[in-house]
Amino acid sequence: MKPKNCLIFGASGQIGRHLIRKLTKNNYKVTAVTRNLHQKGYILKTQASAGWIECVEANIFDEKKLRDLVNDADICINMIGILYEKGSFNTFNNIHSDFPYLLSKICKETNIQQFIQLSSLGIDKAKDSNYAKSKLEGEANIKSNFPKSVILRPSVVYSVDDNFTTQLMTLLSRMPIFPIYYNGNTKFMPIHVSDLTEVIFFVIDKKINSMTIECVGNEIITFKEVLRRLLKLIDKKRILIPLPLIIAKLSSKFLQKLPKPLITEDQLRLLAYDNVTSGDYKTNFDLGITNKTVFDKEVEKYCFMWREAGQFSTNKYTKN
Repeated sequence: MKPKNCLIFGASGQIGRHLIRKLTKNNYKVTAVTRNLHQKGYILKTQASAGWIECVEANIFDEKKLRDLVNDADICINMIGILYEKGSFNTFNNIHSDFPYLLSKICKETNIQQFIQLSSLGIDKAKDSNYAKSKLEGEANIKSNFPKSVILRPSVVYSVDDNFTTQLMTLLSRMPIFPIYYNGNTKFMPIHVSDLTEVIFFVIDKKINSMTIECVGNEIITFKEVLRRLLKLIDKKRILIPLPLIIAKLSSKFLQKLPKPLITEDQLRLLAYDNVTSGDYKTNFDLGITNKTVFDKEVEKYCFMWREAGQFSTNKYTKN
């Protein structure tokens, strides 16, 4: 039987790379779309055996190119997303709303079998966040064009090459005093990238349609607790200082101007809301998908990079 072709947008990210490996090992072909083949092609091509992956460079608003790609695909997966805006093109509205609208419209016209959109958990309540509003608009656009679509809403996704635990451990290893927002009480349900990949594969393999799924880890952890656990794993002692909201707002105004912002005003607004299941949608657990990873044990595998003496440390982690 001819293998199905999965068209993946956002394939070079941590989730995309894991998904490519999972799909190609299970007899699915992948067309990985990137905006810069010269920069990302070598990364993508090493994720699968020759013949199972095709890497394509494309402008995501080139409608003709999109139609050509979708015409050759059976399943379309959009994982493109940004955490902050940069320039006139990389805006929340363009990336999270307009592009999903265009892509889902083309997919509907070509009768593609499945459309899967990676969104974000906790966006329903964050009405004052431009990030959250753009994600909600994108979901609405997709459902309008492609009613059979599957929307996946993951909590924070972590792994050895994430922008969450690794960035926090880098900052914690360098800063003797670490500021926390909203007293560090914001709740998360971190999910490992391999567990999220299992959810996406389940949706594809079981041909699931017309569903919104909240993808979460095994436990609810506050931001302060995340920091404490990471400090324990990298064997550091730091002072965690809650910032008054007015100071937090002022600092975010300056920090968002950095080439790679540590925090933006919009992210600060988003942190006011818990990133946990809503109870309005099914979760990965409701589908019978159990997580194979535990936060502390998984981070323990790569935390040595931030420890004194690194991997040659005689004490890999603090037991007590």
